[in-house]
Amino acid sequence: MKKDEIILAQKEFIFPAVFHYYKEPLVIDHAKNQFVCDIDGKQYLDFFGGIVTVSVGHCNEEVNAKVRRQMDKLQHVSTCFANEPQVALAKKLASITPQKKLTKSFFTNSGTEANETAILTARCFTGNSEVIALRHSYHGRSALAMSLTAHSSWKLGGVTNPGIVHAVNAYCYRCPFGLTYPSCDVKCAQDMEETIRTTTSGKIAAFIAEPIQGVGGFITPPKEYFKITTDIVRKYGGLFISDEVQTAWGRTGGKWFGIEHWGVEPDMITSAKGLGNGAPVGLTIARPEVADSLKGLTISTFGGNPVTMTQAKAVLDFIDENDLKTNSAVVGEYMRDKFLELQKKYPLIGEVRGMGLLQALELVRDPKTKEPATKEIAALMERTRENGILVGKGGLYGNVLRISPPMNISKSDVDEFIQRLDKSLSEI
Repeated sequence: MKKDEIILAQKEFIFPAVFHYYKEPLVIDHAKNQFVCDIDGKQYLDFFGGIVTVSVGHCNEEVNAKVRRQMDKLQHVSTCFANEPQVALAKKLASITPQKKLTKSFFTNSGTEANETAILTARCFTGNSEVIALRHSYHGRSALAMSLTAHSSWKLGGVTNPGIVHAVNAYCYRCPFGLTYPSCDVKCAQDMEETIRTTTSGKIAAFIAEPIQGVGGFITPPKEYFKITTDIVRKYGGLFISDEVQTAWGRTGGKWFGIEHWGVEPDMITSAKGLGNGAPVGLTIARPEVADSLKGLTISTFGGNPVTMTQAKAVLDFIDENDLKTNSAVVGEYMRDKFLELQKKYPLIGEVRGMGLLQALELVRDPKTKEPATKEIAALMERTRENGILVGKGGLYGNVLRISPPMNISKSDVDEFIQRLDKSLSEI
């Protein structure tokens, strides 16, 4: 099909709720490593990685070679049958979780399913039903996951599951209390107790949160935030679920999981995206006693698929063997310094935030009023496309540029990206 035919077919046969970043959909034809090419042959430096999904580069040779071998051996069995790729991945995961205390896995196909599984498990373990999530969070597209999500634009259908309340998140740049860190004494975290006592029965099943909020615009909390909030949550009987759909697998630099930077041990971790490097995979991993509480019959037809499991383990092995956790830290710090230089040059950049190779630029019309630069970012997205770089956007106001390149990029890739981003900023 030609480009025009693909775009017309997209409009005719795909749900219109599927959004695009550009005025005209970008039709991707092929990709390799850190580059993607559209159907016209134009090459783009990919610094968004399929929404924080391409962790080790597009069409990674080492990963794909293992996948091809598995496809010729065994393509599918459901969770009703044991298979070596599934238990091999589960064993690998158990060896790298914080303190190696989360050792039992349940595999699904997406982050949404992973979070559904975690909430169900927490309710079974605690006997409680109420759940605390955070404002500005995103946890998926099912009815339950949308109820956990705290972005009105991502909550479709007008259905909200009962028993879910949203605590104040640690959005220091736009502090809901009008305070400044650290003199604020992390009031947003201290408010968790008030939230539980005034908006719940006082008996909760879980607190689910992203260590760095993804769709929220890579909102990065102060180091004390999660220690304070999880201590309060556990006081009221709840488990802590770390939603690592976007922050896991070395993305934040130096550690496997984002929550490890905050010195907190979760009861469960959920993930997806970068674990599969493009394969549909969801993970819920828990402490044994928590996992054991999910009794009765359950199944995931495609969860634990041997081809997907092979790809996920190959991704983890590649990250390990090439020390990409360190690369994310080193190249991420280098990239952040470049962003800070751009911030001095362009008042449009209100804040630079994030960790490792998970970075964001919040764009504002005025650094003092912090009015969201929503029109400007729309124009910037078009210019970045024209200048051959792919980035994402997010935030409650849609004014945050999100950057998450493959974790095996180099400083020279960053230099090329910054040059093109600089040019794009100058053109608006």
